[in-house]
Amino acid sequence: MDRSSRSGSRTSVPLVAVVAAAALALTGCSSGHGGKKAEQAEANAAAGKADTPRMTVALVTHQAPGDTFWDTVRKGAEAAAAKDNIKLVYSADPNAGNQANLVQNAVDQKVDGIAVTLAKPDALKSVLARAERAHIPVVGLNSGLADWKRLGLLEFFGQDESVAGEAFGRKLNTAGAEKVVCVVHEQGNVGLTQRCDGLRKTFEGTTETLYVNGADMPSVRATITAKLKQDTSIDTVVTLGAPFAATAVRSVDDAGSKAKVATFDLNKDLVTAVRDGSVEFAVDQQPYLQGYLAVDALWLYKYNGNYSGGGVAPVLTGPAFVDRSDVGEVAGFAAKGTR
Repeated sequence: MDRSSRSGSRTSVPLVAVVAAAALALTGCSSGHGGKKAEQAEANAAAGKADTPRMTVALVTHQAPGDTFWDTVRKGAEAAAAKDNIKLVYSADPNAGNQANLVQNAVDQKVDGIAVTLAKPDALKSVLARAERAHIPVVGLNSGLADWKRLGLLEFFGQDESVAGEAFGRKLNTAGAEKVVCVVHEQGNVGLTQRCDGLRKTFEGTTETLYVNGADMPSVRATITAKLKQDTSIDTVVTLGAPFAATAVRSVDDAGSKAKVATFDLNKDLVTAVRDGSVEFAVDQQPYLQGYLAVDALWLYKYNGNYSGGGVAPVLTGPAFVDRSDVGEVAGFAAKGTR
């Protein structure tokens, strides 16, 4: 996908300008002057909703069944869709080949835009090229920061997983950890690998990777428990998703271990765990914002010609650490499903 051919002579739009434009959401085709159409247009404007022709956007992720992280991503996407008069079509599959088929379905349906995660980017290379040939703009979110430009996407919204991992490692140093097991719940997911690799780069202690089947939570619990029993020197379990942190806490109890638990990602249940001390801290990448910005970006591109980062820089939504010192500041937002 040749971003330069799409953008012409336009310059990049700062994120502040994009957000401001999105908040107004008033630019675009008019629905008429006078009568009911004019009244509806005024009502939409008063409500901060777009008065533009309805468009269809496909959001295709690598969500595994039962992974509640994606509920927050989807909630943000739905909020943007409601504001922008967008029909949002959501689909997901953790299998990279199946996810590629879902993207192909969106291309076949001639949607107006596609937002996609790139957990296994090379598996999507061919289908993204077909989206380009069909002149369908594609943006990335959540996974694929190292690959979105190579695959020709227009924009990317997410966290630099390597940077997040390195920050995590430094925080473990401050906490006095000495031996860490990094639990990977989806083998082959580049973002998860980058998290553990980044942690290993800055952590001054010993790091070991443990692969588990994230689609089978009882198996995750049993595998972590067995590892803690086998190696009693492990003092910290690092998980790469909020639901797995809760399971790791149970594994620590099952094993009779004194290991602490820390994690990437946040949800309302994890807020409680951080508050009561069963989880030391979490990295928040703001999944609601990822979903919201990805969908809103496609509306802005179609009706305003706006795009953030100039096609060369991502919009970062994290990382931010949440621990007992500041968990109260995000608790209310997490309860609403926006953090």
